[in-house]
Amino acid sequence: MAKQDRAIRTRQAILMAAAETFEKHGYQAATITEILRVAGVTKGALYFHFPSKEELALGVIEAQDPPPPTPDQLLKLQELVDMGMLFSHRLHTSLLTRAGVRLSMDQQAQGLDRTGPFLRWQRTTHGLLAQAKQNGELLPHVNPTETADLYVAAFTGIQAVSQTLTNYRDLEQRHITLQRHILPSIATPSILTALDLSPERTTRLARLTPAH
Repeated sequence: MAKQDRAIRTRQAILMAAAETFEKHGYQAATITEILRVAGVTKGALYFHFPSKEELALGVIEAQDPPPPTPDQLLKLQELVDMGMLFSHRLHTSLLTRAGVRLSMDQQAQGLDRTGPFLRWQRTTHGLLAQAKQNGELLPHVNPTETADLYVAAFTGIQAVSQTLTNYRDLEQRHITLQRHILPSIATPSILTALDLSPERTTRLARLTPAH
C-alpha cells in the first residue's frame, strides 16, 4: 500500500510539473529536462508513468478534462450554466486546468490529438440540452446538436479572449454575459426566469466540487 501511495504521489508530481511547464512554454518548447527539474524525479520514474512527451501532454489534458462534474439539478439548463460557471472558475484558479486548455488550443502541438476535450464537451452539452428539450425547458425551434456546437465554440472564444486580456481574471463575468445572450433565444420564458446566473452561485459550486 505504501508503494502504491508513493507511485500515486509521484505521478501527480509529474503531472503538476508538466502542467507548469506546458502552460509556461507550450507543447513544442517544453522539454522533458525542464519537467524533470520541476518535478524533482528521475527520468526512469517519469517514463514509468508516461512513456513519451505526447503521453505526458495527454495526461495533463485528461486530468483537467472538461466538463467538470456538477451537482444534478431539476432544470437541465441550470446544470448547463453550472458547468460553464465551474469551468470558468477553474480556469482562473487551477494550474492543471489552464495547462490542459493551453495544450488543447496549442496549434504548434503537432502530432498531439487535441480533439478529445472538445468532443467530450460537445457530447455533455448536447446531452443536457436534449434532456432540457424533453423536459420542456427549450423553445420549440431549438436544435440540441446545433446549440451544443454553438455553446462550445462560443465558450472557447470567450476563454481565449479572457486569457489574452486578463489571464482569465474576467472569465466568470464573460461567461455570465454569454449565457445572458444565448439563454433568451433557447429557453422558455418561465424557465429563463428560474435560472440562477449570480456570481454567488459560482462560489457555492466551487465549494461543492473541489478542483484538481
